[in-house]
Amino acid sequence: MKRYRSLNEIFAEEDELGLLADVKPRRSNTTSPDDRNAKIVAEVNDFYEANGRLPDENGQTIEEMKLGTIWRSIKGSPTELMMAADRNRLLGYGHPVSGSDAPISEAPTKPEPSWRDDPDEEEVPLSLDDIFADDDEEISEALVGLRHVTPAAERENPAHRADLFPCEDFEVFEQGFLEMQEKLESGEREASPVEDRQELRVKEGDYLIHRGLLAYVAEKTEHTRRGGKPDQRLRIIFSNGMESDPLMSSLRKALAADRTARAIHRPGLGPLDPDWHSDALELTGTIYVARSKSERPEIKEVRNILYKIGVTSQDVRRRVADAKNDATFLLADVEIIATYELRNLSRMKIEDLLHRFFDCARPSGLTITDRFGKKVFPREWFYVLPENVAEAVRLIEAGTLHLYRYDPSIQKIVSTGD
Repeated sequence: MKRYRSLNEIFAEEDELGLLADVKPRRSNTTSPDDRNAKIVAEVNDFYEANGRLPDENGQTIEEMKLGTIWRSIKGSPTELMMAADRNRLLGYGHPVSGSDAPISEAPTKPEPSWRDDPDEEEVPLSLDDIFADDDEEISEALVGLRHVTPAAERENPAHRADLFPCEDFEVFEQGFLEMQEKLESGEREASPVEDRQELRVKEGDYLIHRGLLAYVAEKTEHTRRGGKPDQRLRIIFSNGMESDPLMSSLRKALAADRTARAIHRPGLGPLDPDWHSDALELTGTIYVARSKSERPEIKEVRNILYKIGVTSQDVRRRVADAKNDATFLLADVEIIATYELRNLSRMKIEDLLHRFFDCARPSGLTITDRFGKKVFPREWFYVLPENVAEAVRLIEAGTLHLYRYDPSIQKIVSTGD
């Protein structure tokens, strides 16, 4: 195979196949500076004819700013080609055909102020009154009005705050704190730090160390949703005789921010171990019946037959204080219709018993959509009357509830023999 030393040797040979027959020399697309300047002059003339003024290097659009900047740089040195393209004599010189090179006045244009220029002294306002007095424009309320924003008064005075307050039944928990302190000192119980970003699973009966105090989880309420995620409100008792009722999410944040926070391990090997529940106290509480104040049409129209049955170990008024932000209360304030004190009865067992007894009257399609678009299915609301709940409580106290059932068709409690 023949080897070539250069392209010239290749092209010097005869083109037997005619491969180069249609090849044409490439034309250069480059233009001279004078041609480019003449083109700019033509564009400036087009702009002048369309707008009645010269392009401003401080104009409103990038195209005008660019054209104005180039125009300012080339108009001081016009060439014959540029003047030939100057239809409106914007360069300030007569055309060559006129036989005169005397300058003529530039097209009448008023220079527009630039934001780069310093303002005149008389234009600088001396006070806010001068600014508002000079404002003749009416501002639409849509531009300054805030929507979907909680008013400042409501943010500063929330309906419910998880502050510390005295625990009225502290004597119920005091002995447990003393025993837990002894177990920690003897090594019978261990405490481990709460790690950053650790999703601590808090259960009723758990002990924690927070801000140097022993803390006891006395109660977890029914599930709700906050920030689009499942949440629960807690009742936390502290060893100094105070208590608080934060949300589970708030407690986790507080523990993560506390470098001294510790989680105290429960005994045994897990929930199946008989000793696992030794820390949980059988707290008594209060049964309450609440009616919703929601203005939602589907709830408002059944307000007189739809009631929430709940049991809590804390003050009922405090339990419902944050109802309008709690999905378990249908995201609305409630009215307490009746309360019943429990005596020597397990709060959790009574609540479960009442909910199972009235289960046939539970609304199947009752849902609440929170502000994040998540659906919540409240499980503590029933189509019952307050007197039905009162009768069920009397039967529980008498130990005969198992002999009766609730008939939702007639809204009455009847004997199981009927």
